[in-house]
Amino acid sequence: EVDEATRSFAEKVFASEVKDEEIRQEISPFDVEEICPISHQEMRAYTMLQESSATAEKRKKRLLRLKTIALAVPVARKSITRLSTIDEVISTSPLYQTVPDFRRVQITGDYASGVTDEDFEVVCKRLYRALCIREKYMQQSVQRFPRTPSQYLRAIEGEVWTASDTGPVFTPPVKDGQDPFETENVAKDLGYHVQMKDGVVYIYGDKAAVGRNEPKDLPYPSLERFIDDMNFLLAMIAQGPVKTYTHQRLKFLSSKFQVHEMLNEMEEMKELKNNPHRDFYNCRKVDTHIHAAACMNQKHLLHFIKKSYCVDADRVVYDAKGKQLTLKQLFQQLSLHPYDLTVDSLDVHAGRQTFQRFDKFNDKYNPVGASELRDLYLKTENAINGEYFATIIKEVGSDLEDAKYQHVEPRLSIYGRSAEEWPKLASWFNKHRVYSPNMKWMIQVPRIYDVFRSKNFLPHFGKMLENIFVPVFEATVNPQAHKELSVFLRHITGFDSVDDESKHSGHMFSTKSPKPEQWTSEKNPSYTYYVYYMYANILVLNNLRR
Repeated sequence: EVDEATRSFAEKVFASEVKDEEIRQEISPFDVEEICPISHQEMRAYTMLQESSATAEKRKKRLLRLKTIALAVPVARKSITRLSTIDEVISTSPLYQTVPDFRRVQITGDYASGVTDEDFEVVCKRLYRALCIREKYMQQSVQRFPRTPSQYLRAIEGEVWTASDTGPVFTPPVKDGQDPFETENVAKDLGYHVQMKDGVVYIYGDKAAVGRNEPKDLPYPSLERFIDDMNFLLAMIAQGPVKTYTHQRLKFLSSKFQVHEMLNEMEEMKELKNNPHRDFYNCRKVDTHIHAAACMNQKHLLHFIKKSYCVDADRVVYDAKGKQLTLKQLFQQLSLHPYDLTVDSLDVHAGRQTFQRFDKFNDKYNPVGASELRDLYLKTENAINGEYFATIIKEVGSDLEDAKYQHVEPRLSIYGRSAEEWPKLASWFNKHRVYSPNMKWMIQVPRIYDVFRSKNFLPHFGKMLENIFVPVFEATVNPQAHKELSVFLRHITGFDSVDDESKHSGHMFSTKSPKPEQWTSEKNPSYTYYVYYMYANILVLNNLRR
């Protein structure tokens, strides 16, 4: 059931109207400095009051709690949460937690220190529900949820934890000698019909099923449930007891790790040295957030520009409003010569001056500040069909393969401006054979609907969602008709929503928000609006592909 109080509170938090209301103190308990004498005085008065009102029964319970630690220990054959002594906890812990050579610090006493028992109970219930919400959304969309918190959640519920088989299903890696662009093994067409309704793609057995409103039996998202969960989280993160407890808990864990470092640093170094054939340089490292247009270092890009000029100076590489230019003519038009370029003049390194300046960060993608060079060297669509961009990415992939232990997950952009973006990107990927076993790909979707709408490229937000997701669904259900895109999708791991994170939208996403087909305003939807419709379509897509 919808909790009206929670919804109302969440709206107040979002709109920042609470500054002038009585709940200001509850929302921001850390606005005062820790050295504030008033807060110390209030804390002393509160402590004295607590001590004076403590009854003999409470003291007895407190002494009992000092001797035990409340821990929910997930054990495969046990399904109840109980109080355990230190020895029992250690004896039932997995072997990887038992490190006899390391010195351990045992902390006994009140596990709810810093907050009252009533607040502690409220906080735990809210954090438990928040974890359950996270687990639910990850499992519904066939994504991974960590096993450890899942075990504790089942223990709290008194259930036996079992390893779930609903996790992500990955495309198997390309075997030695196998062609990563092979189209012979593409699955047969299913003949399903794909149609978007209220911003979410639905799958039908055929066109006739659309008229009967009989979609295939797949999990579809619930907007009302999502809004309820979002309102709960918004209200929870703004409430005083939760902030107080989590703040102290994080400080405690940080201090605990520092003590561990101080006591066991030499033991860890000894263990590292005894580990054969493993150090920082030959352990596997994955860069999970790197733009394809920035996957090369600045020296590599500079070298590639100079090399291309030496080889292709007289090649037609640029189309300037119907006028074709050779590479030499393009540099002459820009009053540049590659020989004079340096790493500093290239100016593609994001330094301190780009901090919290998204506009300057974007400008760094223009070598020498020239958008013409960005179009030529760092774009998939240009007069040479993205050949230079593909070549430099393959050089980066070759360097990664030589290094053996380094992997990356570069981002390629799909803007949602046109339905042809996916086929064109897939054609570029297959034509230039942009593959490396040390690379997987992510699709980034910039949140720039307002830009496209202001230029009248899109009639409404629903069209943008349609251009982003419908081609992927069609390639999934009818791969024979979309072979290149079907092959490309094997190498993609996920979607990423990107834009200036400091921008704030005044729109509070709710059940009263207009549907994507009705969002015809030039105003950009809120972050939560974007994320819900991206998540909703990814949920259906993952279950369909599974």
